[in-house]
Amino acid sequence: MHRHEDAEVHEHDRGLSYDLPVLARRRMIRLMAGAGLIPLVGCTSDGETSADASAKGSTGSASPGSSAECATIPDETAGPFPGDGSNGVNVLKESGVVRGDITKSFGDSAGGTAEGVPLTVTLTVVDAASGCGTPKKGAAVYIWHCDRDGNYSLYSDGVTEENYLRGVQETDDKGQVTFRSVFPGCYAGRWPHIHFEVYGSLADATAATAITNTSQLAFPKDVCETVYASDGYDSVDNLSGLSLETDGIFSDGHDQQLAAMKGSVARGYTATLTVPV
Repeated sequence: MHRHEDAEVHEHDRGLSYDLPVLARRRMIRLMAGAGLIPLVGCTSDGETSADASAKGSTGSASPGSSAECATIPDETAGPFPGDGSNGVNVLKESGVVRGDITKSFGDSAGGTAEGVPLTVTLTVVDAASGCGTPKKGAAVYIWHCDRDGNYSLYSDGVTEENYLRGVQETDDKGQVTFRSVFPGCYAGRWPHIHFEVYGSLADATAATAITNTSQLAFPKDVCETVYASDGYDSVDNLSGLSLETDGIFSDGHDQQLAAMKGSVARGYTATLTVPV
């Protein structure tokens, strides 16, 4: 059994005592919005809600320069394995963490490589206040996730000397960052996901300070089932007892966090997500 799959750590990652303040605030905001107490969404000029506009933004149809507001990416826990200095080790201050290919460990690590179905992740960071139409150029994104065995580098037994599947990128003129990785496994109790933090600048990210947003990306069920049926993965049983609707993080809404996917096991997959901040 992996270190993070024991009861104590598993509950930590699912958002119990460590994560309740974040999740409670989020659920309360949604509850109040449903009662009409605070406006989370507004109407665009054609009568469409800003939530709808945000959803369209994930497919690239938001219009630059729009003045309507859209919902920011939901706040989620960083979990017990962030590697950002908030829970032990801090990979963000290590030389080499700014990179596009995160499959290999770097620096003074053991030098291992994460194996698995190739995955390219592109996140597009946009300004929520502009209706998700304005790219956030010069921001930075730090992503991290488990390997195909469900282990997190720096923390899990057997890979504490590795730092693969962690990396930082600065957003380009389109507000985009792209990482080359491998499809993560599914460990007991959590839907397959990628963690990420958004920073105002690359300098902030590599100083591990001033996080503006912390959230998680979710993968579609059909893609997970296909990947986990391939060689090298042992996640079928863990996935079978889970759903997005019962996951401790995504159960209160995952529309803004569900990645758009293309590809195959043979060619590898691409995952894209718009991140309003």
